[in-house]
Amino acid sequence: MSQRPRNKKGFARTSSLLQGQIRRASESRGFAQSRVLTHWPEIAGEDVAAISRPVDISYAKGGFGATLTLLTTGAQAPMLEMQKEQIRAKVNAVYGYNAIARVRVTQTAATGFSEGRVSFEHRPKAAADTAPPPEVVSRARETAKGVSDDGLRAALERLATNVISKAKG
Repeated sequence: MSQRPRNKKGFARTSSLLQGQIRRASESRGFAQSRVLTHWPEIAGEDVAAISRPVDISYAKGGFGATLTLLTTGAQAPMLEMQKEQIRAKVNAVYGYNAIARVRVTQTAATGFSEGRVSFEHRPKAAADTAPPPEVVSRARETAKGVSDDGLRAALERLATNVISKAKG
């Protein structure tokens, strides 16, 4: 006869039992947490993305609406606090429903964590005027020439051009 652990007395929190189901249901309606992280400049705008970074999306105990936690520096926190409702509206507009109920702002020191600084600048977009060398382009075309779909072939040529260019560099 095995004994139950005394600390839980056979019960588990309802929120812990339902958290996975709530997350799956919200993802099935188009709300994926990774999308907020990967497309932050497009969702929030370049000005907000320059001073903040989304770090967490958590669900309340009742499971109604999520809380988006944004990281910013101490100097930018008051500016971000004033824009919380606009940020929430922009994120919810992307998903088409009120996925985010609250926005919480968290501050960090200007010296950052382990790297000694925090950078909210996103990687600049690649310059369109730098064309790859002609031999790289011809090798990429040769690689993708057997594909009949024009769009897929063009995408494969771009991918091959990037891979070949990186391998040479």
